[in-house]
Amino acid sequence: MGVDAVLYRQISAGSSRRRPAYVSIEVVADPQDVLLGLLARVRGGGRTPLLDRVDPLGELTVDTDRMSQLLADLRCLAEVAGTPAEADHIRRLARLARRCAERRDTEIRFEGD
Repeated sequence: MGVDAVLYRQISAGSSRRRPAYVSIEVVADPQDVLLGLLARVRGGGRTPLLDRVDPLGELTVDTDRMSQLLADLRCLAEVAGTPAEADHIRRLARLARRCAERRDTEIRFEGD
């Protein structure tokens, strides 16, 4: 079922008792496990430290401050992409990361099944 990348935008700041609220504004779905396949080829080699933490059964939140690291990890994945589908998926993830980097009130969550 893959790991989807979801761009969220903060809609309320929250208070001392409540956490901020977010709404999903864009999704890069991965029903064919493209991202997991790419990560299997590079995981543990130290080249993708942020994406190495993606959990196919959990969630990894990447805030806007870490978008440069995410983009660097995606460049490493692009080097091992062997099919047009893999290259396209990386391009869509990079576009999502660049969009997130433009706004302080956004984050990307990698959501596993």
